[in-house]
Amino acid sequence: MKTINNFLKKESFLNIKKSMMGTSFPWFISWGINYKDENNYQFSHNFYENNVFNKYQYHLIEPFLLILKPKTLLRIKANLLVKTDKIIKHGFHVDYEIDNLKTAIFYLNTNNGFTEFEDGTISRSEENKLIIFDSNIKHTGTTCTDEFFRIILNFNYFE
Repeated sequence: MKTINNFLKKESFLNIKKSMMGTSFPWFISWGINYKDENNYQFSHNFYENNVFNKYQYHLIEPFLLILKPKTLLRIKANLLVKTDKIIKHGFHVDYEIDNLKTAIFYLNTNNGFTEFEDGTISRSEENKLIIFDSNIKHTGTTCTDEFFRIILNFNYFE
């Protein structure tokens, strides 16, 4: 796993944060995170899927693409998980079982949620931090208890 703190320049980061945490950003309910119970939902937003960019929000992800320089994209999406009374892990999973595919997770806000890997490694949710790892590595995300929500951006791509 590779960790990059202060991934985006401050101005770009603050623009993205302001937009995605604003009252007019389009979030959509997504059922079935990775297990079945009353907390089995999140809000999501697809920036890129099925070879199509969401043209209205492309400007928000362009700074990432200029730095990551992906050869091929599979998916770019954002997840928003609401605050819970206790930290809830959503179950280990892989994004894709495709050789040489990378996953990059970008933390939009600092909170006590985290990404945990099957080997026990933990990456804390710290704003403007990006982690990169092979997409076929099992990992799980969590909720948070100290902020109203936890937001991450998830990139799946070939380098």
